[in-house]
Amino acid sequence: MGYGMIPMLLAADKEVDFSIHHLLGYKFMGQTVYITTSHVCMFFVIATIMIFALVARHKMMHAKEIPTGFQNVVEFIVETLDGFVNSSMGAHGKKYMNYVGTLFLFVLLSNISGLFGLRPPTADYGTTFSLALITFVMIQYNNIKYNKFGAITDLFQPIWFLFPINLIGEIATPVSMSLRLFGNVMAGTVMMALYYGLLPIFAKLGIPAALHVYFDLFSGAIQAYVFSMLTMVFVTQKIEG
Repeated sequence: MGYGMIPMLLAADKEVDFSIHHLLGYKFMGQTVYITTSHVCMFFVIATIMIFALVARHKMMHAKEIPTGFQNVVEFIVETLDGFVNSSMGAHGKKYMNYVGTLFLFVLLSNISGLFGLRPPTADYGTTFSLALITFVMIQYNNIKYNKFGAITDLFQPIWFLFPINLIGEIATPVSMSLRLFGNVMAGTVMMALYYGLLPIFAKLGIPAALHVYFDLFSGAIQAYVFSMLTMVFVTQKIEG
């Protein structure tokens, strides 16, 4: 890097910001707990889903035989998610439609929230790891429910001394799922922050739209699909033993 580039990077560094910021702190059991930008953005995502769900419920309670407008949108989303879950989980899909559908919508809206100037909640590892833990509990619950003692004996297969490796493989599931989602979303967040912070003003006209389409919309949709698909695959594997 040339010496002339260093002052420019140092000067622009003040504008580069992709960190999580503390907005409000309060004492809880002797510890300071903070409300961060991740919590605020997550609140907007959850509020959006809840408002949409309430409006959709009201609309479907007064549904027309020939759907139009918003009813068309609601039916399209439900049918798409229903087909997505049933095609992956088969006969088991009906029980998990609500969870997987909500999971997909939450991750998708979180990923694309950067389009609206928010910092994606999924760019916070605390968010992605929490989602992966919920999926992990569901996986192990079905493993014990359907396989009984096989949930334990399978850890000693095909040879007993492979138990540590098999155990690590089970524990690694939430870690790998959370890191995959976090890494991809965080990478997009960092790239956009660097773009806005380091390049001159004339380079920020028009080009960011294409970058947002890729990093937020396209990549965000792919990551939501992958996370939901992995959830369904792992759960189905345990159910079918």
